[in-house]
Formats: sequence, C-alpha cells, structure tokens
Amino acid sequence: MATAAKTVYPHITKDAQVCSGRACVEGTRIRVMDIVAMRREGVSPERIVQEFTSLSGVEDVYAALLYYGDHKDEIDSDFAEDARLAEEWEHNEEARRKGL
Repeated sequence: MATAAKTVYPHITKDAQVCSGRACVEGTRIRVMDIVAMRREGVSPERIVQEFTSLSGVEDVYAALLYYGDHKDEIDSDFAEDARLAEEWEHNEEARRKGL
C-alpha cells in the first residue's frame, strides 16, 4: 500500500520508500545532501537546477539549503553514513579481489 510522502519542511519531504527516508526535494529523488555537496564544491544554484532537471527552480535549491541549515546534524550524519558505507564497500571489494 502506497503512502503519501510526509512534508517535513517547505519543499522538502522524507519518505521511507524514497532514498531510504532521507530528506529530498518534494516530488523528486534529489536528496538535500546532494544539493549541499554541490554547493560545497562551489556549484551555483542555477547550475544545480541545470544538472537536476526535475527541480522546479532555484527555490528548490534554497529550500534544501535552508533545511540543511536547520537540520545540519541530520544531514551531516547522512554524509558520514554514506562515507562509512563507501569505505565498507571498498574494503569488501578489495577482499573479494584478493580472494578472501
């Protein structure tokens, strides 16, 4: 049974069925952390909208950045979890290549 995404912040939703429940721009699978990562790399909001064509406009980028500002610990935890999972995957892949 499908359930509607819960709006947790203007333009931002969290739904257990979408991106493992991580905060996303409403109506997309674009995670807040994806937008934050691009901004950290110096990508302009206008360029982010060009890269993620499912965004409605720069207002979605700013909504994600505002959400991050108010939920920094949550999003930083998502970054840490992704880094941990990537490290674990690399370790397992290296062990597989070595036949362990």
